[in-house]
Amino acid sequence: MTCKNVAVIGCGIGKSHIIEGYVPHPDKFKVSAICDLNEDRLNAVADEFDIPVRTTSFEECLQNDDIDIIDICTPPGIHREQVVAALASGKHVICEKPLTGSLADVDAIIAAEKTAKGTLMPIFQYRYGDGIEKTKRIIDAGIAGKAYMGSVETFWLRTADYYAVPWRGKWDTELGGVLVTHALHLHDMMMHLMGPITKVFGRVATRVNDIEVEDCASASLEMANGAFVSLSCTLGSQEQISRLRLHFENVTFESSHEPYAPGKDPWKILAANDAVQRQIDEVIGDWQPVSPRFTTQMEHFHRYLCGNGPLPVSSIDARRALELVTAIYQSSDSGAQVALPVNADSPKYASWRAKTK
Repeated sequence: MTCKNVAVIGCGIGKSHIIEGYVPHPDKFKVSAICDLNEDRLNAVADEFDIPVRTTSFEECLQNDDIDIIDICTPPGIHREQVVAALASGKHVICEKPLTGSLADVDAIIAAEKTAKGTLMPIFQYRYGDGIEKTKRIIDAGIAGKAYMGSVETFWLRTADYYAVPWRGKWDTELGGVLVTHALHLHDMMMHLMGPITKVFGRVATRVNDIEVEDCASASLEMANGAFVSLSCTLGSQEQISRLRLHFENVTFESSHEPYAPGKDPWKILAANDAVQRQIDEVIGDWQPVSPRFTTQMEHFHRYLCGNGPLPVSSIDARRALELVTAIYQSSDSGAQVALPVNADSPKYASWRAKTK
């Protein structure tokens, strides 16, 4: 299998990509270049991982013919321009969440990808881990039965110190609050397991921090399969947890409460009766442990690039997640339920910026 050369753009979350996504796969990836505007941080990360090319120029990475993949880990406000430029350069692209700041921008990226040589993979690393992947296998096997109800809780803590970073907490640079940069992960996990959404009623507020964007949100969803799902998010919880609890006809699933790796075991998988348990045992009885988060997502991406598997996360998946964000913002502003799909006729299609009071 061909080893792919990667340029990591941004040494913040980019360092986690290196540690979890690339170091465990030395036969699949080589981080050949790293880019950051902070030269002290750039040199520290390059030295730690013996990265041969270090630069403050994004354009230099695009022009490097040895680079196969541009991994974008920069502040969200510049994701769209960097993704489009990287695709235009002929590279494959990985991009951290949120992919961009509006459905209009997502659709522009999807249009650019259609004519590009490379492929874009957005990051949704919480889809990976033993717990969520066992659950996905059971649901896909038809064992769980009719979906009834679900709840998703993103109860995290962010204080003034977190928002001291100049680009955070602002519409122009962070693009949104708890819905966009925190709960997006859990909400993607829910849709990954429960399928598409048809109706949304939501509320957002800024109650915890002195910032522009929301840090509390709640929403009530109707799914295409008829189930109801409630979403609750805050950045003011003194105990940080991430939790999904999904109720089906034959099985109830509950995630681990690990805030930043809820896809890992232990998950509760509660069968309705012994017969259902036997079916579950048959489906996951041969389970081989999988690594959580970036380790498995990057492995699957390499398989895709080598023609050995599907693209693990697509730009359409990113659009679906940001469509939910758009619908919650629109519902909160209007006080009305929003039907999906959300398209160009939405008042929030071009921008999520909060309505001026």
